[in-house]
Amino acid sequence: MNQYELPSPEKKPEYVKSNFDHIAKAYDRFNDWNSFFLHRSWKNWVVKEALKESSDPKIAVDLCCGTGDITARLSRVKSFQSVTGIDFSENMLSYAKTKLILDNRVKLQVGDAMNLKSLKNDSVDILTMGFGLRNVSDLKKCLSEIKRVLKPGGVFVNLDVGRVRPKFLKYFADFYFFKIVPIFGYLLYGSKHEMFDYLPHSAKSYPDQENLKKILEELGFHSVRFTNFVFGNAVGHVAKK
Repeated sequence: MNQYELPSPEKKPEYVKSNFDHIAKAYDRFNDWNSFFLHRSWKNWVVKEALKESSDPKIAVDLCCGTGDITARLSRVKSFQSVTGIDFSENMLSYAKTKLILDNRVKLQVGDAMNLKSLKNDSVDILTMGFGLRNVSDLKKCLSEIKRVLKPGGVFVNLDVGRVRPKFLKYFADFYFFKIVPIFGYLLYGSKHEMFDYLPHSAKSYPDQENLKKILEELGFHSVRFTNFVFGNAVGHVAKK
């Protein structure tokens, strides 16, 4: 593991926004390479689970939507009246635009995951988040905002990193995650960039799958469950308001 140090909580929002702007051009290929293209099926799972847990959903929001992978999947659900992708990196959103047909039903907007001021209380049926929750500076504040905007019975589906299970695989997973994954980023970006070190290291301060389930329940979500992908390298959580 290298000596990279994570930014402080106070500096994290601007650090993440600025650096995601920088690496936006390489982000999609980076996700393909570091997950061996598996992230595509995980994102399909996010939308499938959200629909399975919902009853006639009409309003969907993809928070920290990045380059719009999950937003695009949601936009293909014809029964939605509104699909909104929200991210605070304008460069990432510029790449998301290329995947979407933006019309009265589908839109992208710049926004802060910890202050969803554009969304009213109890207004959203489905809220998804893919590899974004660990980038916020205050996880509980973000989850509280998500709960605020969801309708009663609304569904939150979160996809992010987890902890490898069983533990004997942890050494191999850590070597790949902290040593190999950044190299993929450097190659795709064309030079070394610290954001490709940040992305794996950000997992160190992020709760494991069991503790995130507990946090969601403590905040008042119910029917919380999770699914491990690739021995827990990635994890999908489903929770209802």
